Amino acid sequence: MASASADPLAIIGASGALGFGLALRLAQAGVPIVIGSRDESRARETAERALERVPGGRFSGLDNEGAAAEAETVLLSVPFRSQSETLHNLHGVLRPGQLLIDATVPLAAAVGGKATRMLGVWQGSAAQQAAEMVPEGVRVVSALHTVSATSLADLAHPLEQDVLLCGDKRADKTEAAALIERIEGLRCVDCGRLEMARTTEALTALLIGVNARYKVHAGITLSGLPEKLWE
Repeated sequence: MASASADPLAIIGASGALGFGLALRLAQAGVPIVIGSRDESRARETAERALERVPGGRFSGLDNEGAAAEAETVLLSVPFRSQSETLHNLHGVLRPGQLLIDATVPLAAAVGGKATRMLGVWQGSAAQQAAEMVPEGVRVVSALHTVSATSLADLAHPLEQDVLLCGDKRADKTEAAALIERIEGLRCVDCGRLEMARTTEALTALLIGVNARYKVHAGITLSGLPEKLWE
């Protein structure tokens, strides 16, 4: 296990595939994980399940509000149909200065459509909707839309791929990158302002189609970039 971090990360939606995979990988890297769920008992069960996969990892389970109150960084990994309600319920808990990493994708599957199609979001993207809903002073970065949940949960599987970050402040993206890059094999790339999330989110639908066609769990790697991407 990598060197431990004293700062916990709250993962809202860690009982889902992507959130659970991220919890495993980050705990393996030494990050204390607070698992959030609408049902606290389900959060505790997920924490126990994660501990079985990563013995020695630090996991706890709370309801969403309790989890968000425990950490300075919150990772939101919920289906698009739950994003608005979840953020509404967290509004009284989220506080200025917190970093919210949003991994939500507005797939048409949220309303019974195909997972290879996107829904139109009035604000432009799920991340922009999140930024509109959180209290003033909460920093929002969009990330992790192209990383396979299946690959994350397979701890023996090498990742070797890029994570596309969008956010309005370089410092916020740098902070998010420092956390995400604790996962071996992930490299973060600055893709511009938060409004660019409408493009990075849509890549999820594209990859779902590619992966179904080739029966793989492909990710994305950008070529030709400089060796040092973050100061």
